[in-house]
Amino acid sequence: MLWLSITAITLSAQSLTEARKLYADGNYAEAKPAFEKLVKATPTNANYNLWYGVCALRTGDASEALPYLQTAVKRKAQDSQLFLAEACNKLYFFEEAVNTLETYIADLQKHRKTSPEAEKLLEKSRNGLRMIRGVEQVMVIDSIVVDKADFVRHYCLGTDAGNLLTTRQFFGREDDGNALFMTELGDKLYYSQALPNDSTLSLLMVHKLGGQWSDPTILPDNINEAGSNSAYPFVMPDGITMYFAQDGEESFGGYDIYVTRHDPEDDTYFTPENIGMPFNSPFNDYMYAIDEFNNLGWFASDRYQPEGKVCIYVFIPNETKSVYSFENTEAKKLAKLAQLHAISDTWFNQTELRDAQKRLTALGSEVTGASTREFAFVVNDNQTYYQLSDFKSTQAREAYLRYQEVEKAYIDQLMKLMQYREQYATGNVSFKEQLSSIILQAEQREQELYEQTREAAKEVRRLEK
Repeated sequence: MLWLSITAITLSAQSLTEARKLYADGNYAEAKPAFEKLVKATPTNANYNLWYGVCALRTGDASEALPYLQTAVKRKAQDSQLFLAEACNKLYFFEEAVNTLETYIADLQKHRKTSPEAEKLLEKSRNGLRMIRGVEQVMVIDSIVVDKADFVRHYCLGTDAGNLLTTRQFFGREDDGNALFMTELGDKLYYSQALPNDSTLSLLMVHKLGGQWSDPTILPDNINEAGSNSAYPFVMPDGITMYFAQDGEESFGGYDIYVTRHDPEDDTYFTPENIGMPFNSPFNDYMYAIDEFNNLGWFASDRYQPEGKVCIYVFIPNETKSVYSFENTEAKKLAKLAQLHAISDTWFNQTELRDAQKRLTALGSEVTGASTREFAFVVNDNQTYYQLSDFKSTQAREAYLRYQEVEKAYIDQLMKLMQYREQYATGNVSFKEQLSSIILQAEQREQELYEQTREAAKEVRRLEK
């Protein structure tokens, strides 16, 4: 019996050493089984509870992690409060997250210590607590899990709502798959791009005037917040209301969805507002789009999804915002409604639900190539083509491929010219003198490519008549 006990202790020590190394390296899924055995054998051990709880949390099971992290906090495992608060946020237990972090930060202050990580998480927890008090009562009629890499092709928007593409499709860049929005008339583009000397994404706009695309305009700082990614734009047909996603300091999760409005009188945008729950979550939420004609809305989220997948939700937009009663709705039920735990929980009007589902079904069959859009080319005032098979003329199809090559060169030249101008604006006198001739040559080349693009488009339309 003594030999067996010593052997068991030795094996346990080996398992612990291996598991801790896996844990330290971030291999939580591999470390989890060993910690599960250890915590079941010694359920009061503070560190075993902490390590197993973190492994469960990091592998996507916040519910499983919660009781172990609560035990770790009670047993005073180091920094366990941070992980407990993170789990609480994912489960929408914001009040517990706030209380846990406030106690943790107060204890640190007693010892003259600080934790920027805890303070940042506390602000997000407080944001969650505020948002859970105003969960919008919206009917979600459908959801579909798709690959994140090409999720926009699953948005079946009517043509009156504009066109959603990727910058890869429009600009032909193999390494770029950010979402791009083209207005219904095909005269404005909104998209995101990393600017020179900046690793974050900024929202830009180009417009077509007299058949010519303008230089890209960087949207204002209140949209492109410093140090944050701003992306996934959508502009309503009024040309004023814009939705986009941002992962800034004020965001609750990663990306949150915001709404702003353009003031055409002085060409400014109002301060963006977070649209709240259930659209936003502790995860990444983005690409909010409204089809007013069909009275349907869309947004994407990676909440509770495996790596590389997103869930697209289809909902009925509200004319006026209505929220669930925070005081009269049971806490767990409200959390599930905010999470969109089951979309059937939102089906409070069966007639509206059936009508919306019929519109969605009809739209899916009416929108040309909604799931296989490759581009958006305006043929005339009544026709827009989305894929090569839309062309009736073989010659027009071949001409369009030539047009794509010229347009790509033109857009690339526009981007290059914008970079030169930005460098010129911040350079010293000597550098500006060197750059002046380069800019003049670039402008000349840009004008040449514009004329070629214009003529190539005309040729495509002529051949398709």
